[in-house]
Amino acid sequence: MAKISLAAKKKYLDKIKEYKKVVSDILEREKKAKLALVKDKTNAAYKKLSLADENLNIVSYLILMNNLSVSLLGVKNEAFLNDARKCIYKSIIYLEDIVTAYIDAPFSELEEKLAAIESFDDVSRYELARKMGFAIYSLEDAYGKNSKWKWSFVELEGRYTTVLKNIVNFKTLISKLSPHVEGYNERRNHLDMILDMLKTTSSRYREKYELSTQRLDDMKTGIHYLHALRRIQLLLGEKEDVEVTKRKIDVWTQKMEADLRKKEEGTAHAK
Repeated sequence: MAKISLAAKKKYLDKIKEYKKVVSDILEREKKAKLALVKDKTNAAYKKLSLADENLNIVSYLILMNNLSVSLLGVKNEAFLNDARKCIYKSIIYLEDIVTAYIDAPFSELEEKLAAIESFDDVSRYELARKMGFAIYSLEDAYGKNSKWKWSFVELEGRYTTVLKNIVNFKTLISKLSPHVEGYNERRNHLDMILDMLKTTSSRYREKYELSTQRLDDMKTGIHYLHALRRIQLLLGEKEDVEVTKRKIDVWTQKMEADLRKKEEGTAHAK
């Protein structure tokens, strides 16, 4: 490993000090906001949206601090990355508190939850969703391909996909999918992100099942994401896509049931 110059070390420490102060200030604001929420739950959902956004701001600083460590010191700072991962989880949890963590919730069951953030416009929802997605993929890239967290990112991305979907009011979204309605591009992009992420997340869970855990729960979760995808395709009237997804659900379910039978037979023979 090359020797680190004093100038590089000083530049790093000066920058880190500056960014740590920003992170500390955001965390202090979060602490005060959470205490205030305990005393007064008025507009709690909007306050949690703000807290989710603030935690993503922290993530950007932590990843920047790690990048500085890599460029100036030549080493990855796992502590910064681990803190960033925790902040992404916190951000997701704030959104789950608002719109639930249910993967395939009927649209009608989310109406009351979504009513609590009715004035949070579609463009802002898309921007928050995109910001969270960027934070996750930036973190995954910073850890590297062979990170010990490789498979844990499947769950992180899955939970992101769920809130990415649940934060959208599909009943009003469909009526606004016209180029003549303000915010159309963001609305369309958000919908495309949801459809893409549901496909990706389902595949990632199956990959995790086959290459890592062999836990049927992972395969089941992948199938849940396919059901969520099909629900949206039905709403959009995409008949061919609905059939493709249905066939995939059937094939995956058959495989899962076959694998379960093999496990049960193996257990019986072992006895």
